[in-house]
Amino acid sequence: MKLGKLLLTLCLCAGIWPVAAEGVYTRVVDDEAKVESSRRWMESGVWRNGFGAASPHSSVNAVDFYEQYSKNKEQWDAVFGWLRDNDLLAVPAGKQTIDGTTVTVSVEDSSNRPFGKSRSESHRQKIDLQYCVKGIERFGILDHESSAPNCEYRPDVIHYDYDPEKVRLFDSSPDNFFIFFPEDWHIAKIANDTDDQEIRVIVFKIDYVE
Repeated sequence: MKLGKLLLTLCLCAGIWPVAAEGVYTRVVDDEAKVESSRRWMESGVWRNGFGAASPHSSVNAVDFYEQYSKNKEQWDAVFGWLRDNDLLAVPAGKQTIDGTTVTVSVEDSSNRPFGKSRSESHRQKIDLQYCVKGIERFGILDHESSAPNCEYRPDVIHYDYDPEKVRLFDSSPDNFFIFFPEDWHIAKIANDTDDQEIRVIVFKIDYVE
């Protein structure tokens, strides 16, 4: 395999979209060894804390995941422990704080909306971990090069104008979850291509550590 194709493959496997004509969709990491070691770490599952029902979606930035887990293991372990210990289809809808942490978890019974009706966003203080446990939630990830903030940052969200044709769209499944770090500008609850737009999604807010 040629070097260029090899690097592209490593980037995509790690959830690191390269800087190219296709756009920039997450934090770019130039250190190839770090990208590869983070990918292996993520695939190893050492972060699972007994939770085995789902894995990170291919879009998850493996370097960000590794670095944030290493800096804040207690909160991440609490998140995966909560997922391990709860019946995700039966737990009541609503928002709560995980005992002993500042992590909040929202259980939302909701509906997808047509593309363009849900606002884009990113966060600086909190990381979003989103796991759709019922139905299909479509997520959009924005290209940085063709997007720009359209409002002031206010705790803890900022919104964007973007080129719809350059948004990468991904559908959830019960065996994966999405993690959005500060440089993952995203749209949630986009309508999928089926007749069923009803979903149940679990959303965790985890502290981002500089």
